Amino acid sequence: MVTLADGPTSQRVRVESFKAGADLSTKQFYFVKLSADRTVIVCAAATDKPIGILQNKPDAADKAAEVLMTGRSKLSADVALAAGDLVGTSGDGQGDVKVAGTDTTHYICGQVTLGVSNAAEIAEVEIDCVNIARAA
Repeated sequence: MVTLADGPTSQRVRVESFKAGADLSTKQFYFVKLSADRTVIVCAAATDKPIGILQNKPDAADKAAEVLMTGRSKLSADVALAAGDLVGTSGDGQGDVKVAGTDTTHYICGQVTLGVSNAAEIAEVEIDCVNIARAA
């Protein structure tokens, strides 16, 4: 766990090391989920429950996968994302807009702080995948 100093401009960050459940070398900044004890794979459905955002590029199963669970992260966008949008995983692990009351089977993981105009661009988000809830 990484924690930066307290103060008005500080940020608390939680990064945990898991094992990759597959080659994730092209999935940096995608949402991942648990697939077995301390093993992660890319989220594969909009209804998956993310544990966090992959920060590195493990190129084979059982290699270290660094996952940001809480804090500020880059996120590969599945659609255009605007500052203030609520986000969760898309069907391929990228960031997707979630609407409370509409996407009731999806999880809201955070909020966009730096938006992007197109899919596959890298947005910036504040996330908390430790305390996620459905978009009810």
